[in-house]
Amino acid sequence: MTVPPTPDFRSPAFLRQHIGWIMDFYADRAIDPSGGMYHFYLDDGTVYDTRTRHLVSATRFVITHAMLFQLTGEERFRNGVRHAVDFLRRAFLDSATGGYAWQIDWHEGRASVLDATRHCYGMAFVVLAYAHALKSGIEEARGWLAETFDVAEQRFWQPDSGLYADEAAPDWTLSPYRGQNANMHACEAIIYAYVATGERRYIERAEILAHNITVRQAVLADGLVWEHYHADWSVDWEYNRHDRTNIFRPWGFQPGHQTEWAKLLLQLDVHLPADWHLPRAEALFAAAVSRAWDHRQGGLHYGFAPDGSICDGDKYHWVQAETFAAAALLAQRTGKAEYWAWYDRIWDYCWRHFVDHQHGAWFRILDPANLNHTREKSPAGKVDYHDIGACVDVLRALGELKKGV
Repeated sequence: MTVPPTPDFRSPAFLRQHIGWIMDFYADRAIDPSGGMYHFYLDDGTVYDTRTRHLVSATRFVITHAMLFQLTGEERFRNGVRHAVDFLRRAFLDSATGGYAWQIDWHEGRASVLDATRHCYGMAFVVLAYAHALKSGIEEARGWLAETFDVAEQRFWQPDSGLYADEAAPDWTLSPYRGQNANMHACEAIIYAYVATGERRYIERAEILAHNITVRQAVLADGLVWEHYHADWSVDWEYNRHDRTNIFRPWGFQPGHQTEWAKLLLQLDVHLPADWHLPRAEALFAAAVSRAWDHRQGGLHYGFAPDGSICDGDKYHWVQAETFAAAALLAQRTGKAEYWAWYDRIWDYCWRHFVDHQHGAWFRILDPANLNHTREKSPAGKVDYHDIGACVDVLRALGELKKGV
């Protein structure tokens, strides 16, 4: 792959161009006329599974199309939002319970549920999708947003812990597993729900989530965000220790989640300032890059163990994207040159290794030597949501988006 000359990664023009370029990979091939979008793509854009649909991809396609509409004003992207939202409600929503299927089979215009498990992680992305749809001018999404938030409050919220439970059976019986990831994405979703609606209940709930994960729970794990907990929110150090296949519940400290929380804390602080947000953001960012940066090959490793050793040396696209976004927000907030240095360093690495300059979009996973071992560029869950979103986050930090976007 020939790598083009290095652009100015801080340039708003470059960021806008790159967002559009990523979306071009999906735009002409993603929409299934019978409903929704296709969720599985090879490196060259070939759709290799036309039937399996995952709730995470279904919601993220709403969000990416909404981001492009809000950036460009092009009606084709709002049409994409409408198409994706319609499918979300027709194919995934169980209107009798308010729950959303985790995975379905879509064939000849009909959905068959493959996995009816209710995941708070999934409902967080449903909330975020409806918030973005509302910001794109789809007024019906206001009621859908409130409806989904209220169901999550009823079924997953646990007042005693001040956090959401993670998983439930179709009848809403909760599993004993508790996780920070669902709460992190719930925080992300309801920050934007506040942006979309101005309703204070959303931003106040986001503040509770942020504090309870990044302060209260972090005290139990050397000041960092651990992933897995027992039902009483005590740390579960062993969960998935020997299973590297679970992309939603990996073992070890996740550098990308430390930096994603750093970013969320600064975004939260814009709307509900608190003196603890910035120090926590800086501490989480510093912990992630100091432990996970590969000084030989570049890039951030996927996970490190409680003793600080790298437990998963692979490089994931979203980890790099969330970290350069956090670096930009920290640079803008503090004025410290070190954060711009990290931003440029990570972007330069991504430009050389993760950006597919031949076919478009970003590769998903590279090994420690930065080699790609799969032809699957975008299986269910990816859709380059993190890569597009990180660029949008940087544009917002640079003041390049109109207020409220």
